[in-house]
Amino acid sequence: MTAPRPQEKIMYAFVDRPVESLCDGGRFLLWAMRGWTLTAARGRCPPQALHRGFAGLGAVSALPDFHVALALLASDARTPLVLKSMACPRVGEDEAVLLGLWRAVGGGDAAGARATLALVVADGAAGPILAALTAAAAHLDVAGYDLSGLAPLSSRLSGNTL
Repeated sequence: MTAPRPQEKIMYAFVDRPVESLCDGGRFLLWAMRGWTLTAARGRCPPQALHRGFAGLGAVSALPDFHVALALLASDARTPLVLKSMACPRVGEDEAVLLGLWRAVGGGDAAGARATLALVVADGAAGPILAALTAAAAHLDVAGYDLSGLAPLSSRLSGNTL
């Protein structure tokens, strides 16, 4: 059996986990990513739709970079990224990869995030997406969301973080 590739390690930390098992930052990001996708699919402005939620958590400064990151991911993905409905109680595969990317960026693992992005997005797109993710993560950190510790609660409690 071969060792998991970096993107698999990222994904396996979150895939098919109950949403309730995510830490506060993880639940917020999942809500924001799902909300962004739903709003964009309806032809509405995602930042406008998400503004109240970001502002309520003191993270409105992260919204522009968050929007750019999601817009670039949506337009430059090698295959369309599939995010679940707002009410879905489990983390989907693409959501798991995205949560892992946020954790890598929040933890300063730009090389790991870039390697994963290179597998997910078209050639040349990883740099701009990584820049937007990094800027949004910095704003979220200031708002009190340390994404480096982003992990399902059950993994953090048992010490099984990747």
